[in-house]
Amino acid sequence: MAEFPLLGFFMPGPPEMIIILVIAVLLFGKRLPEVGRSLGKSIIEFKKGVRGIEEEIETATTESSTETSHHEEDDREEATAPKFEPPASEHKTETVEE
Repeated sequence: MAEFPLLGFFMPGPPEMIIILVIAVLLFGKRLPEVGRSLGKSIIEFKKGVRGIEEEIETATTESSTETSHHEEDDREEATAPKFEPPASEHKTETVEE
């Protein structure tokens, strides 16, 4: 746990939360529920966007891994036996005999 000593620094405790709540009431007053709703909607939209990006990345990595496996199979040529061609000197003699 010594690796993350600043992690606790950024999390507000109960006294800090009360101070933030008092400041919010002073600033927004009667509009505080509206501000809370809009903030909640913003957070939900942000999470949806992040989830969409994660899904796009996941599908892209899945597609690229399947494409590479298909390309490896497609790039291989079919194995065939070499064709026998008689030497040029034998080929000439056969045409003379005909």
